[in-house]
Amino acid sequence: MEGSKQAGTMTAGESSRSEHILIPQSNAALCEEFNYRLGKTLGIGAFSKVKSAIHILTGQKVAIKIINKEKMKDMEDKVRRELKIMQIVTHPHVVRLYEIIETFSDIYVVMEYVESGDLFDFIVLHGRLHEDDARHFFQQLIAGVEYCHRNRVVHRDLKPENLLLHAKRRSVKIADFGLSNVMNDGHFLKTSCGSPNYAAPEVIQRKYYAGPEVDVWSCGVILYAMLCGILPFDDENISSLYQKITDGIYTLPSHLTFQARDLITKILKTDPLTRITIPEIRCHPWFQLHLPRYLALETPQYIKSLKVIDEDVLNLVEKIGFDKGWLIDCLQRREHNKATVTYYLLLDSHLSHNPEHYLEGNLTLKNW
Repeated sequence: MEGSKQAGTMTAGESSRSEHILIPQSNAALCEEFNYRLGKTLGIGAFSKVKSAIHILTGQKVAIKIINKEKMKDMEDKVRRELKIMQIVTHPHVVRLYEIIETFSDIYVVMEYVESGDLFDFIVLHGRLHEDDARHFFQQLIAGVEYCHRNRVVHRDLKPENLLLHAKRRSVKIADFGLSNVMNDGHFLKTSCGSPNYAAPEVIQRKYYAGPEVDVWSCGVILYAMLCGILPFDDENISSLYQKITDGIYTLPSHLTFQARDLITKILKTDPLTRITIPEIRCHPWFQLHLPRYLALETPQYIKSLKVIDEDVLNLVEKIGFDKGWLIDCLQRREHNKATVTYYLLLDSHLSHNPEHYLEGNLTLKNW
């Protein structure tokens, strides 16, 4: 795929279960205290590094981002905003945040581990995707983005590099909320952010925008990249690139089916007022084909399904040594502790092998 992979903070996650704890210790000692055994370094950024780790009680693999407070000083507002946003959304196609541990010198962000790299590298390695495979990933992407929007979160930097891939489970996870913002009724955004190749015309022209429409545009560019193996808008000269985007100049290869061409055309409308919306994308014939049952849920129904406590997972956590009644009480109060982190790690492991299980369950969280 044409275009360059851009550097950025390695981020991911979501969940409302987080807590700040100030304890000065070494990385390894601190992680052991909170039931994590550190592994190899997965990546290093300007003010952070990401390491793999094992949750000792469950054996589940996680990723821990260690952020150095001294080095992040100039970016503290951005980091704090990202962590706040990461606590808002819980969705099978958004990387989960399990907990935040804070010391005087570092912030430890414990996240879901996604093993197969990102969608960008997958496209570079394999070329364009078969239409059924592209549709499968696109359905997951739209479901995750829609859930973010329902929680008033606009991502603003959607691109294949920020879609982590679990190849064996054929699952994508939205990551990197560093440029995200929270939408407020009656307020418009004007900040120009995100990667140029995926940015909507109104963003690069620094016009006011509500938010969801710019994520829709980026999803269209990602869909094009998956189906064609190249970017719709690309130029080494940034001014020429911006002109192509604002004019909506791109070509549709002949191998695309009529319905795929129709959907791309409706997404890549330069006028955000005529651009297709996510509810309209959901109704499009190309999107509807082979749509998994759990992704076909209306968002309010899906939110309701997330409030269910899984009895099987409860029993597993009880076997580890936690009191079942106390754990239910903690979950209903949305408390953060070793028991609830253990529960969510086991729950995600269970759901990753059976997404349709989101439709099942019988114990409901009361305080959502």
